[in-house]
Amino acid sequence: MEYQFRRNRLEGNFFAEFSMDHEVLGRWFAEQLGDDNRKANYILSQIAAIKKGTLTHWRDIGGDLTIDIDTEQVRVFANVIDFDEKYQLEDAMNLYDAESESYCGLEDFESVLQSWLAFINDK
Repeated sequence: MEYQFRRNRLEGNFFAEFSMDHEVLGRWFAEQLGDDNRKANYILSQIAAIKKGTLTHWRDIGGDLTIDIDTEQVRVFANVIDFDEKYQLEDAMNLYDAESESYCGLEDFESVLQSWLAFINDK
């Protein structure tokens, strides 16, 4: 999984671009996390609890995207995907989800999150 972080210096916005099959992670970092140090550190503490075994699962449902973390992997998906799973649509009506859902390993995500924190704090 390759990624690159950027910042719009005029507006102060942060962006993340991820390789194919992980694009939704970029949206999650930019739209759901942004420059919120407290939230990023809270998620890191949840990952630490999962790795320690005191927690087995953590989920954060955002406006458009949800992050789901368990002992092995992290799943980020558009909330419309969860809707699709609850309500079976006809084949012709299925939503294209390759850019709306992504999985990565727990350690990989933790490393990216730490890199994101370092990037947003290097203003």
